[in-house]
Amino acid sequence: MRIWARFGELVSRWRREATLGQRGESAAARFLRKKGYEIVARSDRQRLGEIDLVAVDGSTIVFVEVKTRRSHEAGHPADAVDPQKQRRLTRLALAFLKRHGLLESPARFDVIAVTWPADCRTPTIEHYENAFEAVGRWQLFS
Repeated sequence: MRIWARFGELVSRWRREATLGQRGESAAARFLRKKGYEIVARSDRQRLGEIDLVAVDGSTIVFVEVKTRRSHEAGHPADAVDPQKQRRLTRLALAFLKRHGLLESPARFDVIAVTWPADCRTPTIEHYENAFEAVGRWQLFS
């Protein structure tokens, strides 16, 4: 009986952790809407990966990478958007723009860092506009 109780506890903890990213993305989407952005896609999955949020700010298409953490123990959430991640996001954004016939539209990359401690009802949200330029052979024009 104790083994099953421990197993249930582990599964419960895993589910909470698995949904932290989803909760962070939802909080980021609400944050952007309050700033006047229009969210046009969430969790846009492609063969190469996933774009967390695609928004429109005025006439600019904004590709948003959301990083959610419980604390800064392992570093700031935005630090996880390293050069390799930036290259992948550039490729994903280009594919998105091609798929929707938007190659001539201005675009940028934002990062939203969400810090959501387990004992807090609301997270701390930091928005980094134009966090990085398109990188790699697949560069976009801004």
